[in-house]
Amino acid sequence: MSKEIKVALLAIVAIALLIFGYNFLKGSNIFSSDRTFYATYPSATGLTAGTVVVLNGVPVGQVNSVKLQPEKNNMVHIGLEIRKDIAVGDSSVATIVGSLLGSKTISLKLGKSTKLYTGGEELKAVSDVNIADIFQARALPVLDTVGATLGNLNAMLNKDAQTNIAGTLLGARQSAEALQALIVANQANIAAITGNMAKLTRSLNNTSAKLDKIVVNFDELSDSLKSAPVGPALRRLNSTLAETQGAMAGLNKSLNDPNGSLNKLLNDSSLYVNLNTTVTTANSLFTDINDNPRRYVHFSVFGGTKDKEKTEVTKKPDGTVIKEEKKVEKR
Repeated sequence: MSKEIKVALLAIVAIALLIFGYNFLKGSNIFSSDRTFYATYPSATGLTAGTVVVLNGVPVGQVNSVKLQPEKNNMVHIGLEIRKDIAVGDSSVATIVGSLLGSKTISLKLGKSTKLYTGGEELKAVSDVNIADIFQARALPVLDTVGATLGNLNAMLNKDAQTNIAGTLLGARQSAEALQALIVANQANIAAITGNMAKLTRSLNNTSAKLDKIVVNFDELSDSLKSAPVGPALRRLNSTLAETQGAMAGLNKSLNDPNGSLNKLLNDSSLYVNLNTTVTTANSLFTDINDNPRRYVHFSVFGGTKDKEKTEVTKKPDGTVIKEEKKVEKR
């Protein structure tokens, strides 16, 4: 074999190895039977050759090309190398998803396809908004507002304000030093207070023991009351109350009976009038006896037989006084 043929074969092998190495570095395997599909996105930030294509979280392929299309308003054309055993069809969707760390992957969703693709077809492309993008979109306005607020605050803190703040901090420091000096000066009092608290704690402990005894005594009293014959005593009390209620009911009936003696005694005015007349007559009699005792008591030393006259005074209920003269024969 001539040297020219050897050089040509070596060049062919070198070119083949160069092509293989270049495609391998790009993430493409020239000996693979995987099929290539395409998807177009308005932005491919974070996507590079070799980015993983996953199906339900399982890697099934990779990105083998990322191309910018100026003629199509700078859309990005992505080549997806997917395994041959994956049934890609007209309902398949390639979605760009990102993680919190900023890495990107392409998630493949198959769906129910009416037509299966064999390779080279354009898939439906969706750019998913991840948490990092949302946080960035929300955080940037907030950061701008915080920066403006800090700027305004810095402008407000002029020399006078700074002097006032310094004075306030100095006053706080002096107050802290005065408090510390007060604590040092009253250290003996604090020690005495601590000793009193300890004594109080011991007293409370002793009182707690006494309270425990009182609780035990209450428990014993409760057990005694529980075992005492309270039921029969209550039944006797109920019986006595029932008898008392019956007696009171009978008394009330007698008082309300118009033909009863108690009712007449309380409600009939004739008894009161008769009693009043009797008392009035007795009072008049006693008055007359007191004024004229000889009319009712006679003393005769010699046994005289002269008749004497007796005056009887009668007072009627209407207040009329009647006097009657009567002769009394002496015996």
